[in-house]
Amino acid sequence: MATVTVRERVRTSKGFNLALATLSSVVCFWAWTSIAPLGVRYSLQLDLSSAQASVLVAMPVFVGSIGRIPVGVLTDRFGGRIMFTLILLATVPALLLVALAGTVGVYWILVLCALLLGVAGTVFAVGIPFVSNWYELSRRGFATGVFGAGMGGTALSAFFTPRFVDWFGYVPTHLILALLLIVTAVLVWTCMGNAPSWVSNAQPFVPKLVAAAKLGVTWQMCSLYGLVFGGFVAFSTYLPTYLRDIYDFDLTAAGTRTAGFAAAAVLLRPVGGILADRVGPKPVVIVSLGAVAVLAWAVNLRPDGEIPAGLTFVAMASALGLGAGGVFAWLGRNAPPDKVGSISGIVSAAGGLGGYFPPLVMGATYNATDNSYAIGLLLLAGTAAVALIFTIFGVHERPSQLAGPRR
Repeated sequence: MATVTVRERVRTSKGFNLALATLSSVVCFWAWTSIAPLGVRYSLQLDLSSAQASVLVAMPVFVGSIGRIPVGVLTDRFGGRIMFTLILLATVPALLLVALAGTVGVYWILVLCALLLGVAGTVFAVGIPFVSNWYELSRRGFATGVFGAGMGGTALSAFFTPRFVDWFGYVPTHLILALLLIVTAVLVWTCMGNAPSWVSNAQPFVPKLVAAAKLGVTWQMCSLYGLVFGGFVAFSTYLPTYLRDIYDFDLTAAGTRTAGFAAAAVLLRPVGGILADRVGPKPVVIVSLGAVAVLAWAVNLRPDGEIPAGLTFVAMASALGLGAGGVFAWLGRNAPPDKVGSISGIVSAAGGLGGYFPPLVMGATYNATDNSYAIGLLLLAGTAAVALIFTIFGVHERPSQLAGPRR
């Protein structure tokens, strides 16, 4: 009886549920981005060109992005507990197939399995409506910011995945991660609870999605999140390759620095949400976009030396993390309560797609003669500048008619 009581108390604790949702996101993000830290290994093993390598690391991002749209709608219907569990368990066979494909060493098979691994990336569309239901409007920036820090799984992947391969071997590394997914799924199923205010929304899938797509807030947030979160995903997946080409780092050294980049973004994401609660999301997003535009130009200058280059990339990661926290705090204020899952799914899909195309552009525009990624980086700077102008003049906060409790 005491055990049941403790479990019920845990399930009704919003702090515990936020922590468990964030843990689920961390584990899924680790699995979702597990190919990128090994990109150099795959390139050497399969003799891949820059374009082929960029396609490989982008495949999980593509499926993880598109899949967020239906997953967001399904979360409105079935709730976070069921959806978190399903996504964690569905990632396991995809991860094991990647291990098998990497062992076989056939490029097209590995690309196909990388597509399947994209299921892990859909976790974001589960967590945003789940944690929003648990917190009042004035605290949703904090809640979505903390959950968004689950993208720290990218940092863990960048740091530990290549090291695990060195310590334990290629296949055992994937088995360890699969076991972590299973353990987390069991913990979610037994201990997680949906918010008391949550009510299942069983409206038909297509009309609900169409209704969300007709809202201006959906596309405004898509354009902003596609840049800030997409920029983070793009850098996190392609940075090991970039550091190898530009700074001649090996697999482990590139992974360590990529982990530092991801960690900076993770730390600043909840800061962005908290600041948005206090001063409003618009100033936070404006600062973020202005910094991204300047720093993309600075990265293109290829700062020489460990400290100048490292500080530039950390500053870029911080700006992207700050903006990601600000955008979802903005969405929490502007989205109608009964459409939060659908809108979150579409917006988070845009963020993922924003991370899908830049690695392809970087690989396609790489100038081997000059050892330069100038075109891709200058495109990022220009896009951030346009988004900055759009944010200043074209995006506004809605009145607080939406401040009622989330369904």
